[in-house]
Amino acid sequence: KAQFYMDLALQCTGLLEGQRNLITNTANISSLVYHSLLETPTREGKPVNWVGFYLLDGKKADSLILGPFQGKPACTEIGFGRGVCGKAARDAESVVVEDVHEFPGHIACDAASRSEIVVPLKSQDGKVLGVFDIDSSEVSAFDDFDRIGLEAIANMVV
Repeated sequence: KAQFYMDLALQCTGLLEGQRNLITNTANISSLVYHSLLETPTREGKPVNWVGFYLLDGKKADSLILGPFQGKPACTEIGFGRGVCGKAARDAESVVVEDVHEFPGHIACDAASRSEIVVPLKSQDGKVLGVFDIDSSEVSAFDDFDRIGLEAIANMVV
């Protein structure tokens, strides 16, 4: 699994090279990560059903708005502290949830989602710029390998 994320990071590097536009980069990364996680045998039995970004809303303090993603339509706005994405944004820390039905205040954008990992996007000075959100239709789909790999990718995006 570690090798999978090293290979994925190399692909991300190629996509991001020479491009600093956040929307362009998050669009390409959400597509690459979604399809890579669907196709890798290391995730057999733990499919992803949503990969995308929520970005800091420039008009509303402490609020995230939907950015580029792959999957079914999603919630358009999430306040800091609300749900898994809001917690990751507020605390500026990754959150891995084994069973979203056990997470207090979980926001169910897709009823098929059972587990979730959210990684904050942070500027050089530690300010949260958004979050990278991945959902799975299976319980306990994410572990520390996923967290470490996805944090490395999130750091490349900003």
